[in-house]
Amino acid sequence: MTEKEIYSHCSLSNGIRVIHRHTSSDVAHLGIIINAGSRDEKPAEQGLAHLIEHMIFKGTAKRKAYHVLSCLENVGGEMNAFTTKEDTCLHASFVKTHFERAFELMSDVLFNSTFPVNELKKEKEVVVDEINSYRDNPSDEIFDLFEEKTFGNHPLGHRITGTKEIVIKINKTNIKLFMQQHYSADRIVIAAVSNHDFNKVKSLAEKYFSGAIRKNGSSGRKRFTQYKPFSKKISMDIFQAHAMIGNAAYDQKDKRRIDLMLLNNYLGGPAMNAKLSMEVREKHGYCYNIESNYVPFSDSGLFTIYLGTDNIYMDKAMALIFKELKKLRDLKLGTLQLKRAKQQWIGQIAIAYESNLHEMLSMGKSFMVYNKVDTVTTINQKIEKITADDLLAIANEVFDPDQLSVLVFQSK
Repeated sequence: MTEKEIYSHCSLSNGIRVIHRHTSSDVAHLGIIINAGSRDEKPAEQGLAHLIEHMIFKGTAKRKAYHVLSCLENVGGEMNAFTTKEDTCLHASFVKTHFERAFELMSDVLFNSTFPVNELKKEKEVVVDEINSYRDNPSDEIFDLFEEKTFGNHPLGHRITGTKEIVIKINKTNIKLFMQQHYSADRIVIAAVSNHDFNKVKSLAEKYFSGAIRKNGSSGRKRFTQYKPFSKKISMDIFQAHAMIGNAAYDQKDKRRIDLMLLNNYLGGPAMNAKLSMEVREKHGYCYNIESNYVPFSDSGLFTIYLGTDNIYMDKAMALIFKELKKLRDLKLGTLQLKRAKQQWIGQIAIAYESNLHEMLSMGKSFMVYNKVDTVTTINQKIEKITADDLLAIANEVFDPDQLSVLVFQSK
C-alpha cells in the first residue's frame, strides 16, 4: 500500500492538521500534539509547559476536575498526557463508539480549561514531589544533569519538570499567556487510529477544533550551536555508580539521522544482544543496565550511553565502552553484521506498530515535523539502503573521542 492509501489527512481552515489511519479494531486512539515544550519556556518559566500538561485536566468552564477525569474512564477509556523538550501531547484510548465524546473532551480541556487557583496550588505540590522523586533517583538525575551540561544555558538544557523555586511561583496568568503564545492552531496536529471513515474524523475535528486561533508566527526557537565537550565526576551517597557518555548529534531534518538510529540500535538498543549489553553485561558481568539513546530535536540532537554499575567495575566498564566505540570508528560492519542489524531494527519497528496507540503517537509526531508519514514499507526501504560506509562515517563523527562528554556519579 502507498502512504496515500494507508493515511488520510487534511488541514482545517484554521491550520490545524489532521492525520488518520483506518483500523478494524473496536478500540480507537486519539491524540492532540502541540508543538510546544520545555525549550519554549523563558528562563523564569522553567517547568511551565509541564505544569500546564498537569493542570489541563483540572477543570473547564463546564467540568470540574472529577468530571474531566471521569468522562472517558466511566466508559472504560483512558486519557493521559506527556511533555517533552519540544512537544506537549494529550491522548486517549477508548471504545470506538465514544469517538465524539473523546473529541469533545479533548477540545474542552485544550481550549476551555479554567486553571482553578486551589487546583493549581495542589498540582504545584504534586510537581514538586515529582521533581524530588527524580532528584532522589540517580539513574534519572544523571540524564537531566547530562542534558543541562550538554546544552548549557540554551533552552534545550531546561529540565522538563523545571525547578522547585520557579514552579512554586507560576500563576494562572503565566499559564494563560504561555498557551496563548504557543498553543496556536498552526502548531497543532490531531492524530487518530480508529474504525471510522475519514469524513467522520474530519467532521468532528472541524466541529470541535475549528475555533482555535491561527497565528502563523515563528516558534522563536534559538538554534543550539555551542556544544563543548565536558568531563565531570560527582561523589554521591548512593549504592551504585552511574555514568553517561554522549555527544550532540543530528537534527530531525538531517538525512543521517536514520543511519544513527540504526547504529544506536545495534550498539545499545533494547535487544539483549545489543553490542554493549553483550560485551559489558553478558561477557564480563560488570552491570545490570546499559543502553544507548539518540533523540533528534528540530535543530539539534543528542546521542548518549548510560551505564549503572558498582564502583569497582566502573573503570573497566567504561574502558569496554570506549573500546567498542573505537571498533565502530575503525572497522566497517561486516556484511552479516549489517544484515542482522537491519533485520533486528526492522523487526522491532514491526512489533512496535502492532500497538495502535504507538502508531498514533508516532504518526502524529511525524506529521508535525515532516507533514507526512512514512509507511513501514517505506521505513524498511530506507533502512535497507544504509551501507557499512555510511555507518563508519557516522561513527567517526558522533563517536569522536575528542567530542564525547562524560558524566559520572560515584558512590562515596
